[in-house]
Amino acid sequence: MAKAIRQRTCPVAAFQKMISGKYKLRIVWDLKDGPRRYGEIRSGLLRGASGSAEITPRVLSRELKALTESGLIDRKDFGEVPPKVEYRLTRKGKSFVPVVAAIREWGERNLSETAAFADAAE
Repeated sequence: MAKAIRQRTCPVAAFQKMISGKYKLRIVWDLKDGPRRYGEIRSGLLRGASGSAEITPRVLSRELKALTESGLIDRKDFGEVPPKVEYRLTRKGKSFVPVVAAIREWGERNLSETAAFADAAE
């Protein structure tokens, strides 16, 4: 009668693993305004990304697949030719938007100050 002991995972570590990657938070943020197609998501990631290389289709597909597997987004294939696929936030993904908003607000407050201090020190 050995009972399987389920190993408890630190929620912060689990969260970090779920959102790790260069683009996941930005994809969720872009989807907050409604469903987007692959090309729209890609364009959104390239917008405002000064100095960064263009995202490859392979990387974007991997990020979208990981977000789908984690339950944050849903992929809807319309079964048309040419293919039409949309991505949208799930209920879980929508509940995550305020977290991303808080991260964004923190970044605006603190990272801009850091940049201002670094500029003043030069």
